Amino acid sequence: MVEYVFENKRLAQNVATVLIADVKSLNKTVKEVFGSDSDAVLRYCRSNEVQANNLLFFETDKRQILIAPTKAETDFKTLGGKIYRHIKNEKSAVVVLQKALKKDVAYQIAFGIELASYSFDKYVTKRKDKDFPKLETVVFKAKDLSKKEYLPYAALANGVRYARDLTNEPANNMTPQIMADDIKRLGYLGLDVEILDEKRMKSNGFNLALAVAQGSENKPCVAVIKWMGNKEKSDFDLGLVGKGVTFDAGGISLKPGNGMWDMKQDMAGAAAVIGALKVAALEKLNRNVIGIVGLVENMPSGSATRPGDIVTSMSGQTVEILNTDAEGRLVLADLLWYIQQTYDVKKVIDIATLTGAIMVALGTEMAGVMGNSQKLIDEIKKAGLISGEEVWQLPINEAYNKMMDSDIADMKNISESRNAGSITAACFLERFIKKGTSWAHLDIAGMDKETKGKPLTPKGATGFGVRLFEQIMKRL
Repeated sequence: MVEYVFENKRLAQNVATVLIADVKSLNKTVKEVFGSDSDAVLRYCRSNEVQANNLLFFETDKRQILIAPTKAETDFKTLGGKIYRHIKNEKSAVVVLQKALKKDVAYQIAFGIELASYSFDKYVTKRKDKDFPKLETVVFKAKDLSKKEYLPYAALANGVRYARDLTNEPANNMTPQIMADDIKRLGYLGLDVEILDEKRMKSNGFNLALAVAQGSENKPCVAVIKWMGNKEKSDFDLGLVGKGVTFDAGGISLKPGNGMWDMKQDMAGAAAVIGALKVAALEKLNRNVIGIVGLVENMPSGSATRPGDIVTSMSGQTVEILNTDAEGRLVLADLLWYIQQTYDVKKVIDIATLTGAIMVALGTEMAGVMGNSQKLIDEIKKAGLISGEEVWQLPINEAYNKMMDSDIADMKNISESRNAGSITAACFLERFIKKGTSWAHLDIAGMDKETKGKPLTPKGATGFGVRLFEQIMKRL
């Protein structure tokens, strides 16, 4: 982890220096900051194309210098991620902010560096020391900055990194029980964590979730996490529901072997819920939020659920399971019913890597959102724009809903057509939403993993959903 220092002391001569300044007033700011070095800096700027958000990197006799020209629309979090790539091999760096910039720019850049500096390399044993980033300290130089004001940004980065850690772990080291044990540790933050084991799941009627899990030797469990930030009331402002399939082989409807290793990340929705609750506790948000995640493995075996089996859900509705690889909606259905029935939550959002169809529709740029409350969906869309984790709304209506009707049960878990797969999955979930509950469903398949590496998301798990949920919780 990089240490961030906020102060306004004299600029050191031999430390890598980053200048953040509006492109229109760059020359004036260079002269104010670099003094005797300013002529060399300006000559370099004149010999290169200076454009907003295009970084210029060079060396003088005294130090390495990074010029970051900005404009009003600059995303300073993303800029922080770009800056990290240039300074990660320096032991320390100083970031100087133009006086006219708002002070929260420093915190946003630090947040971007924190996300960009994430790596998951605990299992790498032959990496050389020179291959590890060297950056230890980043000093932000500007007036009126404080460590205390940065704490919410640090808390959010912590939650995102934690969600990434959970999602990146291999399935042999992130079984349902191991994940439950990890969640229990969060009690030290003031979170109330309750684990329902297989026996309690049976007594509470989690029959659909149990049907998914019955082919695996690793026993399922459900984790309930509560943050009671508003002590003046006992009800919940928001309920978050996450799919936690720690490995998804598809069950009897076995997935193709090519790419199956990525199915360790089929619990990314649960990781986002857990990360968001951790953020709520770290930030001490004045909100009451409950999260529930279903932790199961979906494996093929002699005891696994068969295509064609009919299972009675917690709600009493019967489900004909035509495809055991459409398992996430089965887990979510029981969780959704439980959180409404047991805790009377009136505003619920579920999140899951649910369908490959959402990637056909939206690629890997946005998550899909559907639900029964346009007001809630609009809030999620706004939070997505602010957080950088954007969503796109898809429709659900009675015509799509009818596609989930079964001839021999109340419903089936897939339609008999490949069309509108993400929408029909949401229609299935809507059947487990009680009257009077505002509900939205987030399908984040394709958003859970970064394959190439972006400024804020190195290769691997993205932790998508944590930043989105933090904004939603704050905007309630």
